Amino acid sequence: MVSGLLKFTGSVRRDPQVDAWLDAHRGELGNIARRWFDRMRECGADVRELVHDGCPTACVEDAPFAYASAFRSHVNIGFFHGDALPDPAGMLQGEGRFMRHVKLTPGLAADHAALEALIAAAYLDIKTRLKADLR
Repeated sequence: MVSGLLKFTGSVRRDPQVDAWLDAHRGELGNIARRWFDRMRECGADVRELVHDGCPTACVEDAPFAYASAFRSHVNIGFFHGDALPDPAGMLQGEGRFMRHVKLTPGLAADHAALEALIAAAYLDIKTRLKADLR
């Protein structure tokens, strides 16, 4: 059976390239990216990671669920299946077929509880997708 689930090869429990990316992004933007990527890492013992398209990406097995990306004035916390996530706070942005992101700008208040809930939901969502993919 050919899987329809997006998967990347090469994810590991703790990728030195991810740490190098986080270390290279200093200051307020780097702190924001690190905080939320660390939260992704804390979702479960089965979380693996890699750098994909230049961004730290969190996976379960080789299926990505979230990433962090830093720009000049903001950080995006992205979700590979963001279109399927519950978002009662209305934080998700984007109009892609599947992906959505939350834009975090230094100095602007963010709903941390809502972002934590999105990360947790993305983690649980990818685990459910992986189970369904095995059938």
